[in-house]
Amino acid sequence: MSLSIEELKPDRLLSVRDVFGIDSDLQVPAFAEREDHVPDIDEAYRFNPDVTLALLAGFSRNRRVLVQGLHGTGKSTHIEQVAARLNWPCVRVNLDGHINRMDLVGRDAVVLKDGKQVTEFQEGIVPWALQRPVALVFDEYDAGRPDVMFVIQRILERDGQFTLLDQSRVIRPHPYFRLFATANTVGLGNLNGLYHGAQRLNHAQIDRWNIVAALNYLPAAEEIAIVLARVPSQDTELGRVQVRQMVALAELTRNGFAAGDLSTLMSPRTVITWAENCEIFRDLGLAFRLSFLNKCDDAERGIVAEYFQRCFDQELKLDTPAI
Repeated sequence: MSLSIEELKPDRLLSVRDVFGIDSDLQVPAFAEREDHVPDIDEAYRFNPDVTLALLAGFSRNRRVLVQGLHGTGKSTHIEQVAARLNWPCVRVNLDGHINRMDLVGRDAVVLKDGKQVTEFQEGIVPWALQRPVALVFDEYDAGRPDVMFVIQRILERDGQFTLLDQSRVIRPHPYFRLFATANTVGLGNLNGLYHGAQRLNHAQIDRWNIVAALNYLPAAEEIAIVLARVPSQDTELGRVQVRQMVALAELTRNGFAAGDLSTLMSPRTVITWAENCEIFRDLGLAFRLSFLNKCDDAERGIVAEYFQRCFDQELKLDTPAI
């Protein structure tokens, strides 16, 4: 006999050491069966131990976890890949400017029943997820509109009930509902100019997140391994040398950004894109210009070209030829 939604719950325990390779005796609940909302497993993904433990605390102990970090560090993917290994259904919502209160809460809609048009309340993503064993992830949390953020604040309490005022109904969270979010800033706004649209967040709301984890860029060796896994054609003797140089150049841009010399930087995502574009254009310099250099301020391209020359011992043409 199939179980109702209310009865669904994790039915096994997984060893963190065996599944995630982290030196911990912690065991976490997981589902034996996969369903449509469970993300696919990415075998090439590399887990940050501290962030992974923070997320596992969220899944096992119902902690609200906010993951903060620069773009391209894999914040959302990190949550998805933990969920994938736990067979835990996971739904992501991007809090862009088009998401409004009704999208989260629900709205009245005209539907056809028994050949007649009737008005019926359609649940939004929040009440739908609250009633299920689902990990709900709010991406770009610091870009949400104020009316949206106050809807989220109502469910940040661990046992917070959600009231549908239009329906005079109170929704109690499913015991295995989980809440996560990702943000480029930690609620302080667009201080460095990188993240236009990022808002200063209500500190009473930030205080409701039980755990705030910082996800930084991976060590060079791990980033190289990820690029090679994503672009297998580079996994040759010469390709590995080239990818090592590409990651070294990315690190120089990050150091330059930290020092105030550059206004943008290369994320691991950009390095992967560069490696993929090398396959397409068969030209390292052209692929670099199209993948990153053309995103840079004109006044800073000379600095980036110097980084390129330092890593590859060749000049970078700053003018892109016609293709």
